[in-house]
Amino acid sequence: MIRWQNLLRIVGFFVLALTGSLALATLCALLLGTSDITPLASATITAGGLGGFLVLAFRSAPREISHREGILLVLITWGAFSVLGALPFYFSGYFGGFTDSFFESISGFTTTGATILEDIEAVPRGLLLWRALTQWIGGMGIILLGIAILPLIGTGGMELYRSEFSGAKSEKLAPRVAETALALWKLYVAFSLVEFVALRWAGMDAFEAACHTFSTMATGGFSTRNASIEAFASPTIEAIIIFFMLIAGASFTRHYRLVVERRPRAFFSDQEIQFYFALLAGGALAIATVLTFNSHEPLEAGRVALFQAVSIMTGTGFSSANFGLWGPFAQLLLLALMFAGGCTGSTTGGLKVARLFLLFRVVAREFRRMVERRGVFAVRLNGKAVSENTIQSLLNLVYIAFLINFAGCMALTALGVDVLTAIAAVAASMFNVGPGLGSVGPADNYAHLPAMGKWVLSFCMLAGRLEFYTVLIIFTRAFWR
Repeated sequence: MIRWQNLLRIVGFFVLALTGSLALATLCALLLGTSDITPLASATITAGGLGGFLVLAFRSAPREISHREGILLVLITWGAFSVLGALPFYFSGYFGGFTDSFFESISGFTTTGATILEDIEAVPRGLLLWRALTQWIGGMGIILLGIAILPLIGTGGMELYRSEFSGAKSEKLAPRVAETALALWKLYVAFSLVEFVALRWAGMDAFEAACHTFSTMATGGFSTRNASIEAFASPTIEAIIIFFMLIAGASFTRHYRLVVERRPRAFFSDQEIQFYFALLAGGALAIATVLTFNSHEPLEAGRVALFQAVSIMTGTGFSSANFGLWGPFAQLLLLALMFAGGCTGSTTGGLKVARLFLLFRVVAREFRRMVERRGVFAVRLNGKAVSENTIQSLLNLVYIAFLINFAGCMALTALGVDVLTAIAAVAASMFNVGPGLGSVGPADNYAHLPAMGKWVLSFCMLAGRLEFYTVLIIFTRAFWR
């Protein structure tokens, strides 16, 4: 039996944590003297009232949660954050109706970066800060933050940890899950502070440095400029953002081994890390070669190709050039990098590099089996044999990903969206990238899509962020038995 009172009590604590973030954005708006203090303050009061009510109303509820309750808690929390996070946008009037406001909010928390804003620079700075902050909160994961504080309220976090990372093997860095979450968050904050200082040194003001730091480390891509990073026209700023996008796209557990435990071999010998950098280097080189043949200066071609390859593969979605004008080969290659994504245990979307690596190994094994029919061959990652159950789960996940991709494309085309835009929009949403191709390219936005299409893409964002299983399992009969 699902104990709803218990779930609502814990959701209340999460909502109170969100209230603190809203209060911070309100305080910044007050200090900046912008015109968005009222919508931010109203949202803060609403969230605080709801969180306080849930905590007080269900304070006597039982404290341990089951596996099913953990899955539901993940979904309810992401849903609550997306709705409450949309309130400042909705109250302000800059983001249209509730559908557009919710789309912007869930795009932020899932670190997708798809936007409905046609003129970003017209939006007050307090709202832009909250918009970037939603990505930073969602980057390391709302639930991963929560399990660090759950012991303080008497609730274990392992079920949330498993539900949040259902698509990959969770690696504990410490005996307790909360200690693991706290260790990763400390690393996340430390990287963010270093990037903020670097961007300030490169010439950004404090506000823009903070917003772009939040978006970079979350691999989200919300910018304060209509032209994204291209607006700064600074190779130094681009180099800094490339470096931190690479960090955010790599596994944070490997960062822990490298930075905290000072074990560089554990980082650089990891096959997923090696494959990650190899794919990025190969993709950037191929795009740069094509751009050079298409009358770009070699140095400039290399610069924009590297930036866009890293930005798209890590799911960040910043743009330093309008890649919608690059021609079909470069666009298709960027679409492939979008599907690949970053490493497991990172803030990125996509299928994840380790899964692609294992898929290549599985295919190679099948070829060997065709030749040596009596042979027994193991699929290995980092020298360790991968179980057949893991391989089957991997194949199932890839199948589900393409099934949702196809269903989303069919839904958008049924609503009148052209084929290229539908394919790109669904892929960019499902793999949490943001800008796509067609009419949702880097120089465009999602405002023109039908309202129902935005809800379809919102579902794709959440499904992709939680790696499909956590979202889809609630639609099965077995879950509710």
